[in-house]
Amino acid sequence: MDLPRPLNPLDKSAQYVKGVGPAKFKLLNKLGIKTVRDLLFHFPRRHEDRSNFLPISEIKHSPGEFHTIKGIIRSSSVFKTKTKINIFQLAVSDSTGTVYAVWFNQPYMKKYFKVGDAIILYGKVNQYKRLQINVPEYEIISNDDDPTIHAGRIVPVYPLCENLRQRMLRSAIYSCVDEFSVYIQDYLPEAVRKDQRLMDLKNAISGAHFPKDFQVLKDARHRIVFDEFFSLQAALALKKAHIKLKAKGWPHNIEKELLAYFDKSLPFNLTQAQKNAIDRIKKDMSSIRPMHRLLQGEVGSGKTVVAMHAVVISMQSGWQSVVMAPTEMLAEQHFASFNKFLSQFGVRAGLLKSSLPVKEKSAVKNSIKAGDIDVVVGTHSLIEEDVEFKNLSLVIIDEQHKFGVAQRLKVTKKASNPDVLVMTATPIPRTLALTVYGGLDISIIDELPLGRKPVRTFLFKEAERDEVYDFMRSQVSLGRQVFVVYPLIDETQKPAGDLFEKPLSLKAAAKMYDNFKEKIFPDLRIGIVHGRMNAQDRNTVVQAFRQGLIDILVSTIIIEVGIDMPNASVMVIEHAERFGLSQLHQMRGRIGRS
Repeated sequence: MDLPRPLNPLDKSAQYVKGVGPAKFKLLNKLGIKTVRDLLFHFPRRHEDRSNFLPISEIKHSPGEFHTIKGIIRSSSVFKTKTKINIFQLAVSDSTGTVYAVWFNQPYMKKYFKVGDAIILYGKVNQYKRLQINVPEYEIISNDDDPTIHAGRIVPVYPLCENLRQRMLRSAIYSCVDEFSVYIQDYLPEAVRKDQRLMDLKNAISGAHFPKDFQVLKDARHRIVFDEFFSLQAALALKKAHIKLKAKGWPHNIEKELLAYFDKSLPFNLTQAQKNAIDRIKKDMSSIRPMHRLLQGEVGSGKTVVAMHAVVISMQSGWQSVVMAPTEMLAEQHFASFNKFLSQFGVRAGLLKSSLPVKEKSAVKNSIKAGDIDVVVGTHSLIEEDVEFKNLSLVIIDEQHKFGVAQRLKVTKKASNPDVLVMTATPIPRTLALTVYGGLDISIIDELPLGRKPVRTFLFKEAERDEVYDFMRSQVSLGRQVFVVYPLIDETQKPAGDLFEKPLSLKAAAKMYDNFKEKIFPDLRIGIVHGRMNAQDRNTVVQAFRQGLIDILVSTIIIEVGIDMPNASVMVIEHAERFGLSQLHQMRGRIGRS
């Protein structure tokens, strides 16, 4: 008869940790803390150095700052102010002076303190008619050898939830570490820890909560972070191993003659980096195991033509491909490119987007299901349940960071283990890419096409605005075109992420479009494009800009992806601080493409 395995002490309910109990346990549940292990791994969001004691006479010279003092309680009292507020105060002295600790509407606290007790206070110093610390953190010292928790040391500050106090959680975690850290077993062999210069797990958890000094805290954090990355990499490695060793994919037939003919038909020569990426993709797609590859390359480095090779390979085998883009504008551009370069090889392309009329959208879906379309280019519409493929073997996701995990998963679930190629222009350091995309093989296009000039970035002050406008005009006089990008469509729009920013403090696309047309560049051809325009109007403006019928295109972030304008040589970005680094990098890639 098998005896039941004894319960690991770390899997016990956190309710039974000293200082918790049923009521506080319910609060801990809101933080996802249910077991002793959960409590041990609920790490602080920061630490405060409350270990440096100052004489009371010195803290009066720095009102408004946080300090730690140590003294003796000389008196304690409760009284009401004229506004009926209950005040509990302590007078605390050392050999240099007296400071008053004050709590509001907490008269019950008087029972916790006795005159003559030694105490540590930490808080913000205020100088009124007297020296005062409002609602300080405190620690009563009963014995000089007793450890302190809330003051007199480097103190952890934890993430909280409603009704859960910092002091209560800190005390509970201190008790938990003190009682249960002995049961922590390190899964890393000592030789590995020594080789990686890692602290053992027991001391790391203790040091991450209550470090003796900042070096211990640094070493503890290093170990905890190592474990997090190690766990992530181990999970990704297992997933990758399953794909490579067990999952059955779509082994494609590679006809070298057709691919060579396609290469010769291109009006440009492929870079060596593109050729290397194509070779890796051909090898992946000819395997019985599904491809899972990340293609990373600078904006304009030629990722799309690499993806076209993959589509040709899929079509050779009589199967279908899908290309999902984050915006209709980018999807339309891809559709046009695929038609331009692949139609002569018998590749039938289709476009599926939300703005299509119902009848037309239904017809496209029927053609996809019947296998009459070889490559479907689209937006989020592709993940709709009624989009069915006859034999989907290849999924290409462009600007993959624009999609959520669930969205990417939905489109790959349209077939059984299809080959997957995800593309991004966002520069990612290789070590970070291996961490975030550890389940993918990585190809990097680190060359730009021959003749591509580097894009230079300049920062101008408001006082230099006329200089910017003069440069824009000079470029237009040379036959070039200009983008001008704003964070808002109009001045009534609330800026994202800032509740207190006045809308009028930011320039907006609509008003600046009018200013350009009527005052600044009345002799030039000005256009505007933004997200509130319907697809037809937006496409009309974009086509006019592409055909050279517009000199200056005023826009919002909508042009971040999907605008390929070889003749555009200048981009002016107003309020650049309102955009993310990835967005700025993407927009920068819209120019210098000739």
